[in-house]
Amino acid sequence: MTMLEVDQFSVRYHSVVALNKISLRVEPGHVTTVIGPNGAGKTSLVNAIMGLHDYSGTLRFPFAPDATRTTEARVKARITLVPESRDLFGQMSVVDNLRLGAYIDRYQPRNEREGRLKEVFRLFPRLRERQSQLAYTLSGGERQMLALGRALLLRPYLLMLDEPSLGLAPLIVAEIFRIIQTLKDDGVSILLIEQNARAALKVADYAYVLENGTVTLEGKASDVANNPRVLDSYLGLGHKG
Repeated sequence: MTMLEVDQFSVRYHSVVALNKISLRVEPGHVTTVIGPNGAGKTSLVNAIMGLHDYSGTLRFPFAPDATRTTEARVKARITLVPESRDLFGQMSVVDNLRLGAYIDRYQPRNEREGRLKEVFRLFPRLRERQSQLAYTLSGGERQMLALGRALLLRPYLLMLDEPSLGLAPLIVAEIFRIIQTLKDDGVSILLIEQNARAALKVADYAYVLENGTVTLEGKASDVANNPRVLDSYLGLGHKG
């Protein structure tokens, strides 16, 4: 069953149109990526899907039909967003930030919740090493790992990632995308918003190119990666037709 469907989906900020009647799908167990330049509307897309901004058009979560009612309903349906800003609690420890991710499961057995915490530490050994540190003391890469780890404590069925590689060193970017590949292999459905088109297209199954609020190209990620315009504009390979 399809995880996410949007049709004729539009977002406005007063008189400014951020998204103009786009359509998009996320299939189960797939990584679907949206690439495009700054200002294309990528963040507006995931914020509206998460219920953080008004939209017009059709939004459906076929696996959880009631999730469109409120942001809280989305969280209860295990739909989660890791925002570009990461939104950590700086004065709380790493482990307490992580445990907040499992808040909706607070009445489940403690050993089950702690087991999920250990799994996050397995994916991110650096967080285990720094679990007692306050979040604000972490490096940029560690903060991204913490934001992603906190989302994983929810055991998401649909995980949306907004620019997870933004501002990170190349080695950390490689580590983040290794984790994304691991989650994909584990069957997590992912909507990946990225400016790093090369990395995104390598891990994705399906891709959309978003420019000026509209989808200008879509297809299998491997086909999009070989599109001459994408090669020239986003992969910097100087393609010569």
